[in-house]
Amino acid sequence: MDLIKNKPNTSLTEGGKRPVHEQVYQTLKSQILFGDLVPGQPVTIQGLTDSLGVGMTPVREAIRRLISDGALIFQGNRRVSVPLLSANDIEQMIFARIAIETELSRRSTNNIPDPDIDDLEQLDQRLDRMITDGDVGGYLRLNHAFHQALYAHSDAPVLIDLAERLWLRFGPSLRIVCGRFGTQSLPDRHKDIIAALRARDTEKAAIATAQDIEQGMSMMGDALPGT
Repeated sequence: MDLIKNKPNTSLTEGGKRPVHEQVYQTLKSQILFGDLVPGQPVTIQGLTDSLGVGMTPVREAIRRLISDGALIFQGNRRVSVPLLSANDIEQMIFARIAIETELSRRSTNNIPDPDIDDLEQLDQRLDRMITDGDVGGYLRLNHAFHQALYAHSDAPVLIDLAERLWLRFGPSLRIVCGRFGTQSLPDRHKDIIAALRARDTEKAAIATAQDIEQGMSMMGDALPGT
């Protein structure tokens, strides 16, 4: 995503593009989601301003939103950081993700057309190659894209928003786990999900989703220091 440098922060950027503060928010959100910002490592607001090439105001607005999302915490002295997860955090996230994302899978099973199931299968094949190659960044992005593409068919925007906020909280720690132990040990129930979608079996889709979540999050809990 290209950020517009040296543009006023009070209006849309040229050509009808998104406002700078929205571009900054999406950029920082992506950096957090895929672990480019390391949990527990403080970064300064000035440092983010310099690295993104924008003014202080859109960075502050993006940080405010990300703190509200639970993706950042304020540390004082104009510093923020990605939160470190505790065992209690992970336990709660497992509960919340299973409750929300199994329902998203159920709803999507009833709505997703066959060509989009084919697209999901192709996406999963690409993800398998990332796992084989040990491409952590590629794995994280394609894993998120798989779930995002599936849940987009749920017609449940409130649940999707809640799920995305949870992903923002555990994504950075998943990057640590992948970097420490590699991608090949990661569980993957995507093929079970795809089979359930083709059979239009809502409960099997929900069960496969729950297993995918619980196995991945439990492995994270076992691997992270202090959990």
